[in-house]
Amino acid sequence: MIDHTGIGAAHVARSAAFYDAALGALGLRRVMQLPPGDGSDGVGYGVDYPVFWIDRFHPHSVKQHAAFAAKSRAEVDAFHAAALQAGGRDNGPPGLRDPAAGYPPGYYAAFVLDPDGNNIEAVFREA
Repeated sequence: MIDHTGIGAAHVARSAAFYDAALGALGLRRVMQLPPGDGSDGVGYGVDYPVFWIDRFHPHSVKQHAAFAAKSRAEVDAFHAAALQAGGRDNGPPGLRDPAAGYPPGYYAAFVLDPDGNNIEAVFREA
């Protein structure tokens, strides 16, 4: 089980504005912020403690992928809309994914590229 993870960001403040909106739609918020100045500034997102970090410590623009669990199709839709409005680029609109493409049945997801080109996903797995 993963406790927390993160990705590098070229410009933490710019990326934080994107993630504030995109992850806010999934009920996550800034729960910790490291001060700028020593090259390791970053922002941790979660509910009670950071589960996802953006920072300058890790390499940026390396096209990573992170998927976040949504509680409903509506949350996936809200994530996609908020991410696009915050400057993300569409990488797959909300919808059921094709099992023939390797997705399990009932896999409802949306994909956006963050300011550094990382593929960020919200997924709701229907029973």
